Amino acid sequence: MQVKICGMREAANILAIADFNPDFLGFIFYDKSPRFVADKLSTEVLRSLPESVAKVGVFVDAPLPELLATTTRYSLDYVQLHGHETPAYCRAVHDQGLRIIKAFSVDEQFDFSTLAEYEPLCDLFLFDTKGAQRGGNGQTFDWRVLANYQGPTPFLLSGGLGPANIDELLRFHHPQLAGYDFNSLLEISPGLKDVEAAGQLLTRLHEQRADY
Repeated sequence: MQVKICGMREAANILAIADFNPDFLGFIFYDKSPRFVADKLSTEVLRSLPESVAKVGVFVDAPLPELLATTTRYSLDYVQLHGHETPAYCRAVHDQGLRIIKAFSVDEQFDFSTLAEYEPLCDLFLFDTKGAQRGGNGQTFDWRVLANYQGPTPFLLSGGLGPANIDELLRFHHPQLAGYDFNSLLEISPGLKDVEAAGQLLTRLHEQRADY
């Protein structure tokens, strides 16, 4: 299983978390998020990360020119679209040669049939908890609803994941589950991760992966 740590911002914190070899680090380019990178994100730090750590820019309904400029500036490997982006928008991003993670806010009423148009355009889906904010709500949703997802696109599970529910998380299985996305429950404050807690979590997940 792949592991994504999202909501990174501070240079030393980024490098410390990268030492534990997550598969993805996420950086939020949405100015209404408490984890918005603003002017704090160092292009030099991002370019210094090992190739094994994919850099993900998180955007919410961003104008395409802005998204493309940001992707180039920070040498991003993926864009995560966390708003109401349409299949047409995703196609425009896809046609630029970018890899896409499309996020969807899930509750018991979510209609998974709406994902069909996105499937040819996205490398991964991300299923997050429907909440007051676009992400980082710190709440899980009922993972049993994912039995209704039978599409071909692999997904990352998100929403309220952290050390307290790691056992439950590892018991959850789905044929298209590709990995996990962690954010607010690993934080000391918005945008600043608890290095010790993140290290313990990643060590356990890496050990679990080695057992398969």
